[in-house]
Parts: sequence; structure tokens; C-alpha cells
Amino acid sequence: MRITVDMNLCDSHGQCVFAAPEIFSFDEDDYLVYEAAPRAALLDRAEKAAAVCPARAITLSRAAA
Repeated sequence: MRITVDMNLCDSHGQCVFAAPEIFSFDEDDYLVYEAAPRAALLDRAEKAAAVCPARAITLSRAAA
């Protein structure tokens, strides 16, 4: 799985951080940071984070095998 966040769309609402803190967080400057290729076990969390993003800034894609 690959996660992409369009930082031009992201408004730092933080819903992804609440939905998947294993993947998303804010740095000391309140800038969103995330793991672009989390382990497969976190797929459900990543999908939930993408679904709750009010700006629809998060895109998930399957990693090429």
C-alpha cells in the first residue's frame, strides 16, 4: 500500500491523526507527517483515515507486486 497526501489540499484538520496515529502525526511545527508505505496490517486504519479526511487529501494505492 502506498499513501499520498496532497499537501495543497490538506488543511491540517487532524482527522487522519485521530483515525490512524500509527501512520499520521503532526511535527513540532504542526505540519502533517505520515508513513508513505505502512505495513499491510494497517490497511484498515489507512482506509479510515482517507475516508474521514474532510479535504479528501489522502489517496491510497496498491503497491506494485
